[in-house]
Amino acid sequence: MTAGGIAGLPPFAEWGPIGQSFGAGLVSWSGTALGASLVFFTARVHQGFLDVVLGFAGGVMLAASFWSLLHPAIELSADYGPWRWLPASAGILLGIVFLHVTDQVLPRLQLAAPAKEAKGLSSHWRRTTLLILAIALHNIPEGLALGVVFGAIGDGASPVSLAAAVGLMAGIAFHNLPEGMAVALPLRREGLSPLRSFLYGQLSAAVEPLAAVAGAAAALTARAVLPYAMGFAASAMLYVVVREVIPETQLSGHPVAATLGIMLGFTLMMALSVSLG
Repeated sequence: MTAGGIAGLPPFAEWGPIGQSFGAGLVSWSGTALGASLVFFTARVHQGFLDVVLGFAGGVMLAASFWSLLHPAIELSADYGPWRWLPASAGILLGIVFLHVTDQVLPRLQLAAPAKEAKGLSSHWRRTTLLILAIALHNIPEGLALGVVFGAIGDGASPVSLAAAVGLMAGIAFHNLPEGMAVALPLRREGLSPLRSFLYGQLSAAVEPLAAVAGAAAALTARAVLPYAMGFAASAMLYVVVREVIPETQLSGHPVAATLGIMLGFTLMMALSVSLG
């Protein structure tokens, strides 16, 4: 490493919004890979620990949805006067519709549930495929959120600083740690080799760099729709946390510890967003 970043490469601040978004997506992907790499050391983690970590990650996402996306979207809508809440609200509603339709069309699986309990359209897919799809669906809105934030910074329109955007990237990467574990460890316990369990576990986040680039491209294409895009990305993140992450932490007998994890994650991400923003 050099003072400007990796030797031979320009500093991150000079990568441009598309490059920054892709790099941020790779970092968030690496969080999933790091969590999945636990299968090389053990096949089982105490469920209480996993619930706390997953709750902490959900709290991080809740705080990031507001301070890194919704609040900036409202600030960008100052020209709407007393209706400045409208673009973000419209984006939230569009996100709700998108995720609800996705839920109905694609088979979806709670992390601890057998494949026969997959929700959505009926499917004969193997549990491995359903697990990867369930986490991948979580990661698409996260990648979009990263891309929208970095794209807005590149456009010069966003009140979010580059430091705050990097904080969002770090928060999402940490959020991905338990997701990597949640995919890879059950596969390891079901008899897959450590290497295959790891490969399947990290594969669930492979969509993030591509989603981040798509989000950045959308933000750069039309500045007028940026508040709507930020509201959409925040809505998708909120939907995932409320629909999937929080219920998952409450099912295994550790609801108080998981709730404390959520509150701690929310508080930490709030502090980072405000101090860096």
